[in-house]
Amino acid sequence: QVQLVESGGGSVQAGGSLRLSCAASGDTYSRYTMGWFRRAPGKQREGVAVIDRVGNTTYADSVKGRFTISKDNAKNTLYLQMNSLKAEDTAMYYCAAKNNDWWLLVSGTYNYWGQGTQVTVSS
Repeated sequence: QVQLVESGGGSVQAGGSLRLSCAASGDTYSRYTMGWFRRAPGKQREGVAVIDRVGNTTYADSVKGRFTISKDNAKNTLYLQMNSLKAEDTAMYYCAAKNNDWWLLVSGTYNYWGQGTQVTVSS
């Protein structure tokens, strides 16, 4: 099992950048596939970006070229660098973990979730 705590959210202008962090504890961080998901008001939770246990990354089409997922195993921390932010990126962002490498952007396949951090992009 692993506990996850997100941070780094805030309010920015369109075109700006934010870096989200997810601190993990309780188990060996590197044994899990890690992902970022988001939920906007009135919408279902959607997958944003995933990094698997060997470092391969997967992105939603809507964020490709703008967002970058990475992890620092020594610090037990997952990151989401978000550039060129748009108003439609406004959402609560969650990090999540699972111990397999299948169905990477499917939120229902993840076992562990953080509490979320709010990102608001103003236009």
